[in-house]
Amino acid sequence: MGQDHIRYDILAQDALRGVIRKVLAEVAATGKLPGEHHFFITFLTAAPGVRISQQLKSKYAEQMTIVLQHQFWDLKVTESQFEVGLSFSDKPEKLVIPFNAIRGFYDPSVNFELEFDVQIAEEEENSAEITAYPLATPDNIEEPKAEKNENDKKEGSVVSLDAFRKKQ
Repeated sequence: MGQDHIRYDILAQDALRGVIRKVLAEVAATGKLPGEHHFFITFLTAAPGVRISQQLKSKYAEQMTIVLQHQFWDLKVTESQFEVGLSFSDKPEKLVIPFNAIRGFYDPSVNFELEFDVQIAEEEENSAEITAYPLATPDNIEEPKAEKNENDKKEGSVVSLDAFRKKQ
């Protein structure tokens, strides 16, 4: 197989992160989530550009899952990141999360999920492997988990883009 000089893996990752960016930008513009939609967003807490309090950083040293549903405020979205206000144990916190730090996005109201293999710093230069799972259907989501076990890693799958095209 030839070398990928176009870097389709990076283009695909950017396109899928664009879905998250667009959805969050629409919520930020209206100030509320439409219908029953709500989001579980998992991100690497040590990724470049992530800004969270030291208390959260010490509790979630590797990754963290937040839920945007009923109580969030000051959602702001830029091309490269979003920031949001959330409450943790009745203490308000402001989080800044670059889109490149996101490992997973899930909207359980419609069973829509995207997952990314995110690498940090020196690993990022050596590998740009991406695994995306649009429209996955997890069997059971109880509570967002702050830490994932390595044994829970999902296998890759092939997704047809026809599922996203409008039928005429």
